[in-house]
Amino acid sequence: MARRVVITAAAAITPIGHGRDKIVESLQKGISGIKPLREDELLSRYIHSKVYGTVDYPVDYDFKRQYRKTMAPCSYYACQVAKEVLEQSGLTEEFITSGNLGVAFGSIHGSPLTQRDIYRTFFEAKDKKDYQAIGAVDYLKSMVHTTAVNITKMFGITGRVISSGTACTTSSQSIGYGYEAVKFGMQEAMLCGGADEYDTITVAVFDNLLACSTAFNNEPKRTPRPFDNQRDGLVVAEGGGAVLLEEYEFAKKRGADILGEVIGFACNNNGGDLILPNLNGITKTLQLGVACAQINPEEVDLISAHATATKMGDIIEAQAISEVFGANPHIVGLKSYMGHTMAACGVIETICTLYMMREGFIAPTLNLEEIDERCAMLNHVQSLMQKPVKTAAIQNFAFGGVNTILLIRNLS
Repeated sequence: MARRVVITAAAAITPIGHGRDKIVESLQKGISGIKPLREDELLSRYIHSKVYGTVDYPVDYDFKRQYRKTMAPCSYYACQVAKEVLEQSGLTEEFITSGNLGVAFGSIHGSPLTQRDIYRTFFEAKDKKDYQAIGAVDYLKSMVHTTAVNITKMFGITGRVISSGTACTTSSQSIGYGYEAVKFGMQEAMLCGGADEYDTITVAVFDNLLACSTAFNNEPKRTPRPFDNQRDGLVVAEGGGAVLLEEYEFAKKRGADILGEVIGFACNNNGGDLILPNLNGITKTLQLGVACAQINPEEVDLISAHATATKMGDIIEAQAISEVFGANPHIVGLKSYMGHTMAACGVIETICTLYMMREGFIAPTLNLEEIDERCAMLNHVQSLMQKPVKTAAIQNFAFGGVNTILLIRNLS
């Protein structure tokens, strides 16, 4: 028998702030987290894009060395937001370690910073002693499931582990699979999210594909520009986020603070090109999500669009939204504030949506000054709105043709 699933805690480290108050302030005041790309001796001189969504403020980590030794930056982000979520939740240590709590968490490719160091050591090594500089913990820092297992290690979590690594849909898949685990009785609760760290290799990959913004290198806060005529590509970013999912009756019985209810999730694949967006595939995903939630499309008040600010991506997404939801829901592109936080984007955008629902406002899409006529059929938000939101959708699409949608409901 299917069970109801609610979100009872959330935490994020983002280019626009760490913690609810700072993130809400940035969304309400239209504060951008885009900064100049840091200088890098290997790559930045060859990269056309010179902007990045940067966490440029200190984060206080008080992790013991036994935990820190297997962590790269992405795992620091992951474990910090996981720690904050568990503290918010009020769950007992007995429950956390009982096997009733699982983890669904991922990154795009572990730690590229660590991987680069491994390869540098390997190719520059001249003898056995040089090779031995590559330690066992280097692999533990760079493996694709490093965020998930570092969380389980730090908090003694013994439930199931799911570590999605599907690029831009990583953390939305994590939430979706966590939702299914709780919904169908496989776990009482799931700690879900994603994290990625700053590294210019990631910028170089997208830059080489001509997908990065370059026109505003000298004006970082003017990019990215989702759905705008002057958009010229995405801005790579870093960060991490986590949410706690619980079975509704369990959460209610223990008096947990319910931030929202996950009412639907869908994920499918385009079954074709691994890079270009596909209208039929995305449209089908949105339809499946609505069907899973057992609602009518007109009930959706707000859509957090994937909206990377690439030329074709925004157009295809706008067409799919129009096909499924029409012009009713308000549309916001949250990457306009912080850039594309890669594996973390789904969970961070879910958390921002929860904050907006809780606070009764809708943040505008930044830099949306002249809407592309090919995207103009939607109800874009261009200025801050004070408006209650009952039901929202969070959409994410990834290289490899992976598409996701989450639907959440405000119970307050």
